[in-house]
Amino acid sequence: MKKSLFNIALIIILFTLISSCDKKVVYNNFTPIANTTWNKDSLLKFEVPVTDTLKMHRFFINVRNDIDYKYSNLWLFVKITQPGDTTVTDTFEVTLADPAGKWLGSGSGGFKTTENLYRGSVYFPKSGVYEIQIQHGMRGKILEGISDVGIKIEQQ
Repeated sequence: MKKSLFNIALIIILFTLISSCDKKVVYNNFTPIANTTWNKDSLLKFEVPVTDTLKMHRFFINVRNDIDYKYSNLWLFVKITQPGDTTVTDTFEVTLADPAGKWLGSGSGGFKTTENLYRGSVYFPKSGVYEIQIQHGMRGKILEGISDVGIKIEQQ
């Protein structure tokens, strides 16, 4: 009887700890890339609702790649449009493998996921929906081996 009560209490504590870990995440979404073939003209769009204009945030760009991806990095063009049409455009490099060729991401099987800090202290000046567009900036028109791109925004 005491052992089963202890097990139930342990499960409740673990569940509470796990469910409270993501309370700082305000947005987390991946967009799949069909057949892991990303055309340079294809824009990935994310619509991020922002209500808190007082707190600072961390902004991550996450990438899932096939282990047959032939590069160690990925160049991205990032365009952020805030409510009222003010736009910021940036170039961002994602490192997917170390100099020896070992994949840096986590995951098993044929895909690896990397979480990459894009901006450490982001302030959203207006509430509303921010549109974030991501386009690959690699040399070829067709990029093979990237299966998903996502963004995560969390409060600091």
